[in-house]
Amino acid sequence: MSPGAKSGAAGKRPVVLVDQASLDYTQRGGPPGAAWVARAVSNEVSPHIGFGFARWEGAEVEWTVLYDELIFVIEGTLELRADDEAFRIVPGQLLWIPEGTGLVYGGHALFGYVVRPANWRELHGLA
Repeated sequence: MSPGAKSGAAGKRPVVLVDQASLDYTQRGGPPGAAWVARAVSNEVSPHIGFGFARWEGAEVEWTVLYDELIFVIEGTLELRADDEAFRIVPGQLLWIPEGTGLVYGGHALFGYVVRPANWRELHGLA
């Protein structure tokens, strides 16, 4: 059982507390700038949704999402271009991005993200 997990009733998965400061971040962009991403809720914890944190420091990363994604900013400003439309997401805002959307992540922000389905890599032959 992972740190922060509480055991539940038989057959029920445990509740899991995750502190973003304790995660292993992987660099995903830059230079120029830098970007790091950390998966916080894996397929083993939830086969239905994935959750993680990301920190962007001026890098621009292009990607076409292979899942539905929710992004919410914790601090700073995330600048995102989706299908040629520009978005500036600030703390207290959330952006929903449907599967198949081409986008560019940018800006300076700490943000959380949720993806569904969690096993999108396997579904697209990327595992």
